[in-house]
Amino acid sequence: MGFAEYAEYDGLGLAELVAKGRVTPLELAEEAIARIERYNPKLNAVIYKMYEQGRETAARLASERQGPFRGVPFLLKDVLGNYAGVPSAAGARFLADLPAVQDDTLVTRYKAAGLVILGKTNVPEFGLLPTTESVMYGPCHNPWNLDHSTGGSTGGGAAAVAAGIVPMAHANDGGGSIRIPASCCGLVGLKPTRGRNPLGPMLGDIMNGLICEHIVSRTVRDTAAMLDCTHGPEPGDPYFAPAPARPFIDEVSARPQRLRIAFSTKNGAGASLHPECVTAVERTAKLCEELGHIVEEAAPPLDPGSIMQSFLAVLC
Repeated sequence: MGFAEYAEYDGLGLAELVAKGRVTPLELAEEAIARIERYNPKLNAVIYKMYEQGRETAARLASERQGPFRGVPFLLKDVLGNYAGVPSAAGARFLADLPAVQDDTLVTRYKAAGLVILGKTNVPEFGLLPTTESVMYGPCHNPWNLDHSTGGSTGGGAAAVAAGIVPMAHANDGGGSIRIPASCCGLVGLKPTRGRNPLGPMLGDIMNGLICEHIVSRTVRDTAAMLDCTHGPEPGDPYFAPAPARPFIDEVSARPQRLRIAFSTKNGAGASLHPECVTAVERTAKLCEELGHIVEEAAPPLDPGSIMQSFLAVLC
């Protein structure tokens, strides 16, 4: 494979090339490392490099047929995503030199899926803001326009995926930390049902289920296939989501039943959206209608003040 083609493939596409022997896990790792070195000085997306750990993993995977994402480069977010021996600072200066004592369960499942982890990505302090510009790490820049925001708190991961450094990256979401960066950077951003992915082994719940973990990616099928690799409870979980009826990846090609879909061109407080956002919503609604679904402009009656107070109560 010519490495100029690297960014044309999603995660499953790269894994297929590895399985067919057209490229090795180490070659993919070196390409991702080269792209970090090339693009990161402008993006500030990757704040901790794990090149040697990644190379060791890639070399081992050359002879081990492990997981549906065997050999695919990947980045962890510096909020949760604990990797034994690697600092987990969450953008806080007083935690900068504190290494994780063990892998998070989700990281263990990422490894079992065959991913090659090469670093950790930029976040706002403790992941609390919807922008990515902490005092510790400095601002992360959007690859589509360096003067624009990546959103947050998974700003570094979203920037790295949008720039073609990796096909997908670890993310988590309380009040929009997967969905906001996905929107800002043009990616797929799914916040799963609470309890779908585990938070262990040190945690069973964060903020009454507000925090959920997954990825940002460039394709729906990567988002679905990764959920197949990571979902399911572990011992000690206080609750967990029901098991799916079939693999999530099967849902990508399944024909949906006719749906009733409501859309709105205003935000939750009733204010108008940016004209480009309105156009995107209306085009999507029109497409859904052409596909045979029942589509209408409607929204539930919401009291923005009450919603915000409820959200802040859970957050605090």
